[in-house]
Amino acid sequence: MASSLTKDSASPAAEKTFFGHPRGLATLFMTEMWERFSYYGMRALLVYYLVSGGADAATGSQGGGLAMTAATTTAIYSVYVSMVYLMAMPGGWFGDRVWGARKTVAIAGFVIMGGHLSLALPGQAMFFVGLILVAVGSGLLKANISTMVGHLYDGPEDPRRDGGFTLFYVGINLGAFVAPLVVGTVGKEHNWHLGFALAAVGMGLGLTQFLLGTKHLSPKSSVVPNPLSADERKAVLTKVALAVLGIAVFYGAVVALGAYTLNWALVPLTLAGLFIPIAVLTRIKRDKDLSGAEQSKMTAYIWFFIAAAVFWMIYDQGGSTLSLFADDKTADTVLGLGFSATWYQSLNPLFVMALAPVFAWLWVWLSRKNQEPNTIVKFAMGLVLIGASFFVFIVPMGMAGDGTKVSPMWLVSIYMIQTIGELCVSPVGLSVTTKMAPQKYASQMMGVWFLAVTAGDCITSLLSIGGVDLNGTWVIAFQALAAVLAGFAVYTYRKKVQVLMGAVH
Repeated sequence: MASSLTKDSASPAAEKTFFGHPRGLATLFMTEMWERFSYYGMRALLVYYLVSGGADAATGSQGGGLAMTAATTTAIYSVYVSMVYLMAMPGGWFGDRVWGARKTVAIAGFVIMGGHLSLALPGQAMFFVGLILVAVGSGLLKANISTMVGHLYDGPEDPRRDGGFTLFYVGINLGAFVAPLVVGTVGKEHNWHLGFALAAVGMGLGLTQFLLGTKHLSPKSSVVPNPLSADERKAVLTKVALAVLGIAVFYGAVVALGAYTLNWALVPLTLAGLFIPIAVLTRIKRDKDLSGAEQSKMTAYIWFFIAAAVFWMIYDQGGSTLSLFADDKTADTVLGLGFSATWYQSLNPLFVMALAPVFAWLWVWLSRKNQEPNTIVKFAMGLVLIGASFFVFIVPMGMAGDGTKVSPMWLVSIYMIQTIGELCVSPVGLSVTTKMAPQKYASQMMGVWFLAVTAGDCITSLLSIGGVDLNGTWVIAFQALAAVLAGFAVYTYRKKVQVLMGAVH
């Protein structure tokens, strides 16, 4: 994408700008766009590679995947996505206390690229090494690159700040939109490992852009805000070494006894993804340093957190349950033109780019008329919509029961409903997190918000590991009903929650 750099006549140095914003935004825009290209490209292939077995002689489709069951595939996919968001918290810690944001993002880029290159190599061992590297690298990058966008502006009151983050958000969705069309098509329809290699190329382009453009970033991005003391560094290294040693000894014993199965890895990760969010929220809630008002806001925030976890539990199945349905039971032609099932993964970013400005305008318009729904009502709307999307999903599931290939428009409709729900929950959740964060945990609460995604995806993984068929009609109906009931519960108790929120609206 062209950077559209222009001269800023108002600046004494006549510095180049990026659509009127600091030039460093172009660097971060392109870095994030290519990183999202690599991430969503790989993610579009993930479930199909896991379930693919031998080549189909009748259709000519490629084989060469890992030939896993749908249940195992869903569990792995859900654990992987949950770990990406779980890693955002230690990623932020590294930026704040060890390397600084700029160095952390650079290292993350190399780790992510290494992960995709591992995926490009055949073999189950290299596949899981690749997943681990991409999850760790994505967590390191996600937590710090947004912080660097903020560093480009003169504090929260800079009038360009919101517009800068909007442009940055466009970069995210642009990369996410293009990736399934390119990486997905090449990987699924031609060669899995070539697709994963393309994801590595994408991250390589983003990393190159970042390294060449670092001179345009704010000096703040290189500063370590709260560096570890020598004693703290020694204590951390000791704890990490002991943890790694303990894990190595435990799993070495399991392997030596011949008892190892994939669940020995999936179950601990899934349980950790559930217990860590609970432990973090409990620790913050019980902190005696919080004032009464902050304690009250944290109680209200837990409502939002649980609602968000339910929302993401269903929403993230767009890359697993819905993807499997798209490949097996949905027609792959429109007006005589064929397409890859991975293309459905481009619908969400496309709808976000199309609808986000509409919703931004709508909230402002309603606010002027004093009719804008408050945060609680928006959350309730998002839950009802995500539940409604699965109620709609039941219809094509029934139609496909006899082997009929249903119209692609069913999935287009489902993804659109889910995106509208996302626009009621995700931006609002980010905003309310910053507003309700206790002063002591101001910089950590964004990581806490991401833990809601971790919790939701780990619930999905736990159900799959437990033998629940998430592709079954009754399970889909149960999830839809749970989300709608959660939405109504949030709406019913909105006045009580609003009192807990205090002055936050």
